[in-house]
Amino acid sequence: MAEWDAEYRDLVVPAHIDVEPRGQGEFQFGTVHGSIDYRVTTRDGRALLEFSWEGQSDTDLGSGRGWAVLNGMQLEGHLFIHGSDDSSFVARPRRRSVT
Repeated sequence: MAEWDAEYRDLVVPAHIDVEPRGQGEFQFGTVHGSIDYRVTTRDGRALLEFSWEGQSDTDLGSGRGWAVLNGMQLEGHLFIHGSDDSSFVARPRRRSVT
């Protein structure tokens, strides 16, 4: 994320965004956590995931919006916190541990 450094992003849990079927998902970075409601649209001939979210921003209720596009194996986008900060982000698939 452009706005927050790695130490803050992974403060509580490793920063992540999970996109699930049927327009739902969730994310967390630092002390910001949200449930995602998304729709897939098209912009400039590319599939675009547009979402709103609600949850927690620090110790307050939080909400906002964002968008993301799949670029190869990574998700690139921008997240907005209503009435507060915003940041671009790049999310890569999690590495699964072999046990």
